[in-house]
Amino acid sequence: MKFKHSLKTAYRGLEQNRARSFLTILGIVIGVTAIILVMSLGQGAQALILDQVKGMGTRTIIVGGGREPKGPSDAGQIFNDSLKKRDLELLERRENTPSVKYVMPLIFGAAGASYQSDTYNLTIFGASPLMEKIFDMPFRSGGMFTDEDIRARAKYVIIGNKVKTQLFGADDAIGQVIKMKGYNFRVIGVLTEQGQSAFNFDEAAIIPYTTAQDYVLGIKYFNRFVIEAVSDELVPSASEEVSLTLRESHNITDPTKDDFFVITQVSLANSLSSITSVLTIFLAAVAAISLIVGGIGIMNIMLVSVTERTKEIGLRKALGATYKNILTQFLLEAVMLTGLGGIIGILLGAFFSWAIATGITQFTSIAWTFSFPVSAAILGLGVSGAIGLIFGLYPARTAAHKSPIDALRYE
Repeated sequence: MKFKHSLKTAYRGLEQNRARSFLTILGIVIGVTAIILVMSLGQGAQALILDQVKGMGTRTIIVGGGREPKGPSDAGQIFNDSLKKRDLELLERRENTPSVKYVMPLIFGAAGASYQSDTYNLTIFGASPLMEKIFDMPFRSGGMFTDEDIRARAKYVIIGNKVKTQLFGADDAIGQVIKMKGYNFRVIGVLTEQGQSAFNFDEAAIIPYTTAQDYVLGIKYFNRFVIEAVSDELVPSASEEVSLTLRESHNITDPTKDDFFVITQVSLANSLSSITSVLTIFLAAVAAISLIVGGIGIMNIMLVSVTERTKEIGLRKALGATYKNILTQFLLEAVMLTGLGGIIGILLGAFFSWAIATGITQFTSIAWTFSFPVSAAILGLGVSGAIGLIFGLYPARTAAHKSPIDALRYE
């Protein structure tokens, strides 16, 4: 029997039991759909995170206190107090860091803000006027505080768009006074809505870092230094100069004992890309377990099908069908089932991924990009076909080994 005849025979066998065939491939469909969905959303999340990181500029260098966080257990590092005012002054000296354009200290924390009878819990950023330039912050009204305000520890505040809406509604916020930690702060600026970004300024208040240290957060250290190199080419030099300056300031001779960490935007983007890729692959592997379950289901149904078609197998063997012919027919049925399930799963996964990406973009302020994982689609189709081959082999061999005489006598 030629291969095309085996293919037609296998197709007729599946077509005679359409409902059972469909129910048989449900496990494969669900598994492949889940893989495509997870991989697509993972790629979309990766693109979103990397775009936000790159939005700060390739020349940006982040310096944090404590050792560099390697996982969730290191989250407390953001509260390390190793970065002090002396470090800021040393980094600002041109002779210490000739490759550095400017240095901005940054502290952050949480506080409640109130205006008349309205209150709002927000994020406090203590920064310098450089923050407007570094983060390219667009003002809806008003403007940034000055270096003189930093030195005077002025109680000025710039609020995000959501904070303005919650506290002032449609009224003008400029010149109004809000209360934080028992102190009055005059609103001098309101930011335009920015949506999802590396820092959520929509729900934040920005004040002079000296004011934040003395009146709001009560600390004498900095959480971060945000540094910009003179040029892209000088980023490695600037990173090295910053590290050497801080080691000298902290009396550190062994780099393995650093009580600070330096991250460039390139290294941060690479790290985040690796983390999201590993997480996506892990979730896809979990989703792939359903493919194994689907394969077991196919093997069970194929065994039932072999039992039901025992007389058909005996008749075909009596008419001259060989062991290879029967084996090929039932193997083709299994592979066709799983292959069809893989194709349906790919189409459903792509549709749901697109629908979710579109919904996120339309109903939130997140610019989520739909991404179709071609490699996952190819892998899903290949794995589903392989599962059909593997789990269909035993039922096919069972059918091929049947004796034609015993099969024809089967009731």
